[in-house]
Formats: sequence, structure tokens, C-alpha cells
Amino acid sequence: MPPIPQDSNNLLTQLEAAKNQLNSGQAARIQKLLTQLSNLQLDPYQLIRFHESLLFLRAFPHSASLIPRVENLLNTFHNRIEKLRAANTDMSIFGDFDTSGMAATTMQDTLSFDVAQWLARRIPRNIEIAWTDYWDDYESERARGNTWPRFIPLLEEDADVEANIPWSTWIDAARGRQNALAWLLNQFAKLPIPPRHQSELYDSLHLPLRWNLENLKLSRTRNWRSPRRFYFHQSPLIQRSEVNLAQELSQPAPKLKKLPRAAGKSVMQSIREVMVVRYRELYGTTLGDPGTVVKADLGRGVIMHFWGLPPTRRLPLRAYIAGYTLKNGVPINYVEAIGLCEWIEVGFNTFYTYRQGETAWIYAQALRCLGALTNANCISIYPYQIGQNNDEAIESGAFWFYRKLGFRPGRSDLQKLCEREEKRIAANPKYRTPPRTLKRLAEAHMFYEVEAATNNRFATGRVGDGRIEKGRTFSRAANATKSSPALAAEASGPWDTFSTRNLGLQINQRMARDFKGDSQEIRQASLAQVNRVLNINPSRWTPAQKQSLENWSLVLAQIPNLTRWTPEEKHQLIKIIKAKSARTEMPYFRQTQHHPRLRSELLRLGSTSIRLLS
Repeated sequence: MPPIPQDSNNLLTQLEAAKNQLNSGQAARIQKLLTQLSNLQLDPYQLIRFHESLLFLRAFPHSASLIPRVENLLNTFHNRIEKLRAANTDMSIFGDFDTSGMAATTMQDTLSFDVAQWLARRIPRNIEIAWTDYWDDYESERARGNTWPRFIPLLEEDADVEANIPWSTWIDAARGRQNALAWLLNQFAKLPIPPRHQSELYDSLHLPLRWNLENLKLSRTRNWRSPRRFYFHQSPLIQRSEVNLAQELSQPAPKLKKLPRAAGKSVMQSIREVMVVRYRELYGTTLGDPGTVVKADLGRGVIMHFWGLPPTRRLPLRAYIAGYTLKNGVPINYVEAIGLCEWIEVGFNTFYTYRQGETAWIYAQALRCLGALTNANCISIYPYQIGQNNDEAIESGAFWFYRKLGFRPGRSDLQKLCEREEKRIAANPKYRTPPRTLKRLAEAHMFYEVEAATNNRFATGRVGDGRIEKGRTFSRAANATKSSPALAAEASGPWDTFSTRNLGLQINQRMARDFKGDSQEIRQASLAQVNRVLNINPSRWTPAQKQSLENWSLVLAQIPNLTRWTPEEKHQLIKIIKAKSARTEMPYFRQTQHHPRLRSELLRLGSTSIRLLS
């Protein structure tokens, strides 16, 4: 083995290459590189490269001998950053979106009420309000004047009529010796209004918070845990070109273990930690229900967790699932899935550090789990995921990641454009689709239909106490071939133009036309109409069931022939409405798949875009 030069950039480049090479003796070479780099003084850019390589090696280790060395370097990494700060180094690079969350750095963001409450409890001595960045903002001042009088007596005397209000004096007088953030959060939590309204009021303040990560386990540097057993990579990582999505989805349904609520709470704590140090908030990671968490061991050191929302925070119509992946105990991505009937929209984001680490194979395992949970068979990808208003997705060519797995564009004009690009690529392997074309291709959803062996369904199962009962298994994707999914015959699907937004806009148009824009009137009229047609008296229903009925009534009132549905169809519809507020949404999701008439009406209503009056 030739001697390794002592140039820092050269050593880092070798380490970045070596972490993806799994030939004989590579672990020893990595050990030598780690030793050499650990003895060097690195600048901020080099330190970030070293940090990301260490995290990748912790998630995708070559051998057991690497684990203690990598963990020690990560556990002491804060010392390197503190030395830079002591030398008055510009630290701004550590606040970038993809590099944030490192040990010994400081973060600042405007968090939602729920996350702010959680983080203030999680690190009470390390978090504060960033007052200096807050006082001079005019919009925030208006929000303070509208909200703070609820818990600061006589503040209206200043807030309603005066200029140059000494806001800090008012809040300091009110909080006394209490921590300002803790006092403020507690005041919102005590307001005699529903939690959702508390959140809305707090969020209107746009309050910037600042927190110091020191050497906390919360930091991205140390936010990993020891798995029961490690998976060591002694053969090359699985590349995207080696993943046949149809074949992966044809495997037996993965076993999903229902976790006790205490373990579910631990999972929800972990995902909040994962997201907050990456400047990310997702509806389901912030508000997830710990009583619904399930776990899947997919092999190769991959563990996935999935969960739903509590009844009070669920969407009006679609069912919602969120999840994330641990690779050898390291969080490497998050998942969001929202669906109705057999259709499900899937968002999948692998963190920057791990995008060279078997992403396509892990994505396929996430789809297997979602299939087992939901029984959906039409997978849809948001335009944002492939580049709509997302420069990062354009730069990474995300469209082709999904296309080469077998997804098709949801619009015929984009399908033709895609096929033209594929011909150019086939004729010239060096050709690269220009960004302007990728942006066009990202104007619509992409789709993958799964044709299952039984009744055109995904693999299915029921989560029970610690296991999942195996049901039907995935079959092939109707539009995919192993060698060239792009050349397979492709046709449009029933969900290509469907959107719950279309449903909502039509209901709002009806509200404007027939009810003079009064939301209470349309709700009351729709509810009365549906109660009469379905012959139900919801007086004994739970509040959550009544809310579900009100939401569904807005849609059902749009169906002109609802009165002619059979008694069985009406009975099944009532069961679906009640199931929306059950312990989990998965029975609701599956029940919508077994009501053909409801599905047909949803597609009819939701596939028609409306023209708004100018």
C-alpha cells in the first residue's frame, strides 16, 4: 500500500472514497486515514467533510474494529469546533441547512408551539428567546399586541394606542425571576382554548429561539444509538441500478411489531431530535401519536418506525403516516405518506450525509412497509420531491431516481418529454438532462401502480400485539421492467388528476355561490342533508366522530345521487366515517378501498379542476 500524503484535503478525499469501497483491507486503510486526520488541524470546511464521513462510517461500517474509533471521534468532536470558536473563526458555515446540528454549535429558528414546548423541556438550560432579532420586526410587534394582553394585565393601555412600547419591560415585569421562554410557553398552555388554537396564537408571534447543542446526544454528531447487533458491509453497497422495485415489492409483507406506548414515546422523542437539529418540522414528526408506533426490521441493519396522528390532529379526509429509518442505530431519513382508497402520496427524504448509502433499496423497503400498513396500490410522488420549487432535487436529478425505479409522469405531455430525454440518453451516455427540462418534468406527480396477485392490492396485513399477520403479497409493477422501465408501455391511471385540493375548492365555490361565503351555513346545511339521507342521529357519537361526519358531509353533499345508494352502501359509508377517529387510521384507510361507489364519486369530484372567478 503506497504511503498516504499528509495533505488534509487529499486525506479527506481518500477517506470519502474509501468509505464507499468494500474490498479486502479497506477497513485497515480507513483506520489509518482516521488516525492521520485526527492529528491534523482542520479548517471549518474540512471539519465538516470529516464529520460527515464519520457519520457515514458509523451508519455503514466495514468492520467491528471501526465502531469504537468512529464513536470516539464523534463523541469528542465538539473539542475541535470549540477550538475554532476560540480562535475567532467564522462559524456561519455550521448553520447551513445540510450541515447544521453539529456538536458545540448554536442554532436559531422559529419553531412551532409544540416543538418549542418540547425543546424547552428537553434542554431547558440551553435554549432562550433570541430577543435581539425580534424586537424590531413590525409584523411581530402587531402579533405581540394582539396576543400578550391575554396574560399581561393592562398591556392594552400601551399596545392599543401607544408607540415605542417597551415590550421587554412589560415581559420582565410579568415573568419576575422565571425564565422568559418557560414563562411565555406556560402562559399559552394555560389559555382556556383548545391546544390547536394555543398553537395558532403562539405561532403568530414568529418568535425566534436560539439553542446551544454543546456536546449533547441531541446533536447530529452524537444522535445515534447502539443497535442490538451491527450489520457490517463486507461487499459493495447496493446501487440504484441493482434495485428492481417490482421484485422488491413482490417479497412477502414485512413483519411490523406494535410498540408499547412507552416505547412509542421514545420513538417520538427521537424523531423530534432528528428533525430539530436539521431545521426541519414535519406535521407527523411534530404531532405523531406514540400509541400507534410500529417497528420493522428489514435486514442489513435497517430498522424502520411508522406512526399515525391522534384523532384531534388528523386530516379531514386522507389518512396520514410518518416514519423514519435507523441504519445501525443512525437516523438516515424520514418518510411521509398520505392517502385515500388505494392511492397514497409518499414523501421520502434521505439526509445529505447518507445519500450514497443504498438509498434506492431502503426506499423500496419503506414502500413495502407502507404497503403492509395501508394496502394501497397506487404510489404517487409529490412534484416537490422531484424538483418543483426545489433546487436541491433539480441538482440531484431526483426525477431520474424515481423514473429508473419504474415511476411514470402523471401527464401525457410530460410522459412524451420524458421519452424524448430517454432516447437522447440512450444515444449519448454522456448526455445530461438540463435543469430547465428537469423543472418541466417536475410540474406533475409521478406514479407507480402495483398490480397485486389478488384483487389488485398491495401486500396487506393487520398489526396485532407484536406481529403482523401475513396477507397478500406484492406482485409486479404494471409499468416496470427490470432492464428498462422507461421503455415499458405506459398508460394513464385513475388517480393521475385527483387531488383533495380539487374537492376543497369545489366545496368552497359552492359555499360562495349558495351560502354567500358563510362557512357555518354550508357546514350546517351539509350535515343536515347527509344525516337525513343516511338516516343517522349522531347525538351519541364521540366528538371526534362528529367532526369526521361534519368533514365528510361537505363532500357527500356534492353527490347528487347519494339518496339512491343501497342500504349496504350507506351502512358501509357510516362505518368509514366513524373509523376516521378510531385508535389508528389504518382500518379507515382500508375500508375506503372496499367502497367502489364512494371511490368512484371521490375520483369524479377530485379529478376536476375548477376555474376561479377573476
